[in-house]
Amino acid sequence: MSIKNLGDQELVKLYINGNESAFEVLLNRHKDRIYRFILSKINDSEQASDYFQDTFIKVILKLKEGNYNEEGKFLPWVLRIAHNLIIDGFRKNKKLRFLSETRSASEDYSVFNRLSNDDLNILQITCKEELEQQVVGLMAQLPDNQRDILRMRLYQDLSFKDIAEMENISINTALGRMRYALINLRKIMDKYEVVTAI
Repeated sequence: MSIKNLGDQELVKLYINGNESAFEVLLNRHKDRIYRFILSKINDSEQASDYFQDTFIKVILKLKEGNYNEEGKFLPWVLRIAHNLIIDGFRKNKKLRFLSETRSASEDYSVFNRLSNDDLNILQITCKEELEQQVVGLMAQLPDNQRDILRMRLYQDLSFKDIAEMENISINTALGRMRYALINLRKIMDKYEVVTAI
């Protein structure tokens, strides 16, 4: 049988055991799907190419280190790596950069001038952060599959289509798990009397 006819899992094993051409087959098989996934997230072909290369560098490193344990789910595993790299990139770009007031061109300038009246005040921010920490703690009480869906949807901002592909389930199953996760989370919050309004 030709190496090109082997399944992803078999190709991964061959590559881990030193067969470089096995990875080439994997790359050729999935590169278009992975590139389209990345491009759909950032809508910039040059950046998408960079993320695509970074993704496969990370994939190779993880495989070489023996950190692949997604039995039979090579493509969803790679898509998750790509998504995490994109999220990391967004976080780095969106970090707040504060100007030093002493280096300002105007003596009257203050970084506080940059804040709008719509910004949350300190009490609201503190309450919001406290609530988020409580919710994260309560999420640990959900069944694994519900908690995972909730995290992917809320914290990684994945679409239900992406979640379905990554988890190898139908979109309806993903929607159902999300619905039950929210229902159960609300019950847990009621049980612990978590206040959600400031």
